[in-house]
Amino acid sequence: MSSQSNSTIPLVLVQKQLYRFGGPILMIFGTVSSILSLIIFLQKNLRKNPCSIYLIAFNIGNLFLIYTSLFSLILINGYNMNSSLYNLIICRLHFYTMLIFGVLSPSYLILASIDRILVTSRYAIMRSKSTHRLAYICIMIVTLLWLLFHSHALVLTNIIEPLPNFFRCYFQPGIYLVFIGYYSLIIKGIFIPLLMIIFGLWTVKNIRSIGRIDPRPVLIITRRKTIGGLYLKHSKDRQFIQILFIDIIVYIIFSLMISAVFMYQQFAQYKSYNLISVQILGFLTSIATFSSYIPFCFGFYTNFIMSKQFRHEVKHYILCQ
Repeated sequence: MSSQSNSTIPLVLVQKQLYRFGGPILMIFGTVSSILSLIIFLQKNLRKNPCSIYLIAFNIGNLFLIYTSLFSLILINGYNMNSSLYNLIICRLHFYTMLIFGVLSPSYLILASIDRILVTSRYAIMRSKSTHRLAYICIMIVTLLWLLFHSHALVLTNIIEPLPNFFRCYFQPGIYLVFIGYYSLIIKGIFIPLLMIIFGLWTVKNIRSIGRIDPRPVLIITRRKTIGGLYLKHSKDRQFIQILFIDIIVYIIFSLMISAVFMYQQFAQYKSYNLISVQILGFLTSIATFSSYIPFCFGFYTNFIMSKQFRHEVKHYILCQ
């Protein structure tokens, strides 16, 4: 038993150092990224576009995610500071906020994807649905639904004692714990990334359809000025589509590992493990969880590197100052 314990010590140390040093660095990068993104998307020439409303909500959600869920994990895994072990209210709020902000930001990206489907539709009545009013309504509805849906964590999360003199703040064992496992797998691991892929491909299909309708410039008058092939080519809509695609691709890439871990945990939950296997699974879960925060902390940098239009907006903002 002692040899098994010694063999897992390096994994525990790596996990601790990752959160102790890598966690604060990730928080700093994420804070700067979200604030700079908010500054850019709040510019007058960009916030006129409904998609900017969703991206503003996305970056606000990122800040909440960083300073609730990520910050708590850094304190617990990096510095062994877990106040949730001594206060039931803090325990329940910890998991409640973790569940909420883990899905809010991706949900805003999905809403932005739907907006891009509307604005690239060949039908004028669909394009006219892309409005600021609809954006605000959708954001409020989705936020309220997730707040209510996760309210069970405020009741069914407790400070438990799985081993003698070993306490932990966790979901109530039994049916509820199984529910949380499948929820994480289905919603966060499969459903959200799948919707992003579907809506992204749908937008691409719409763009290609617009190009095949008529090789001549298209001019359709609506409440939102001109819309069509020529409009899409030279408007802010094309810029937002590119930025949104970058954010979605980054999210999906860094969500693959945590999705794989969720799947393995559910399919192998009834297997018997030795100490080394448990430690390895815990280590992989910790690494996957850490990497899942990266898409919410590097949006500004990836957009700046990959999007020429985004760089132009940043340059324009700096020069105007």
